[in-house]
Amino acid sequence: MSIISTEDIKALGKVGVLLGGRSAEREVSLMSGAGVLKALQSKGVDAHGFDTGERSLAELAEQKFDRVFIALHGRYGEDGSLQGALELLRIPYTGSGVMSSAVAMDKITTKILWLAAGLPTPRYAVIDASSDLDAISADLGLPLIVKPPHEGSTIGITKVAAAADFKAACDIAAAIDDAVLAEEFVTGREFTVAVIGSGADARALPIVEIVAPAGNYDYQNKYFTDDTQYICPAVLPAALTAEMQRIAVAAYRNIGCEGWGRVDVLLRERDQKPFLLEVNTSPGMTGHSLVPMAARAEGMSYEDLCVAILRTARLKMKG
Repeated sequence: MSIISTEDIKALGKVGVLLGGRSAEREVSLMSGAGVLKALQSKGVDAHGFDTGERSLAELAEQKFDRVFIALHGRYGEDGSLQGALELLRIPYTGSGVMSSAVAMDKITTKILWLAAGLPTPRYAVIDASSDLDAISADLGLPLIVKPPHEGSTIGITKVAAAADFKAACDIAAAIDDAVLAEEFVTGREFTVAVIGSGADARALPIVEIVAPAGNYDYQNKYFTDDTQYICPAVLPAALTAEMQRIAVAAYRNIGCEGWGRVDVLLRERDQKPFLLEVNTSPGMTGHSLVPMAARAEGMSYEDLCVAILRTARLKMKG
């Protein structure tokens, strides 16, 4: 049963589903966008796909969309740059605005803000050419995680188990980013918390636990195999569930996210303490994606989720 009337569907107008793009996550975005487009059309929405990696902003303006659903991941779609263009074009869009999109895409800035607010996140170091890798590995301990702070979908991430491998891991990250982030490795269970809404109305959906083969939740296991197990709702004590949802919503609000998003959380094995990893402001919407899974646990279909997100599309800047 639809959560929106036929009249309300018509009121959404001509809708663009922005997909593809030019980031390292283009392949996933094409899958997400295809799913969203099919779902919206199945609900009677006048929806049209638009690949921002192949078509220009001038062409986007010519389409005269009444609103757009952003199904882009990574740079030039999730990092605030497209959001700024849409503000200039005065096209209402889904998800977070320019500033919060840019902040969430930068894992270093996100950590600085979370720590300032007293929110738990693994200890870290920013690596540059002058960094003393031996001192950093001694401080953070081994193993540690090395990642490009402006990419998603686990692209360019390396788990470093030996100090001798640290430099090579940094080189991998530096090849695709202008900064490198080294992060304390937290041993424990991996979860994600979908958040919908804005400000005081933001709320967490049921928590998803991710159980990947050998604990390796990489790009392949995220999107292209059925080897990863997902448990939703996650099996956790009620108090711990509430705490993880609380810090996820706090993390989302802290950087000004709105509409929808997904917060990744690690639960440390030795003391059951949760740690925030990152916020995704334009999460995946593929057949393996976790926000639709969490919504289903609340009884919301993929199609109704897409419509609900689309209805939140708006311009964030007055003028």
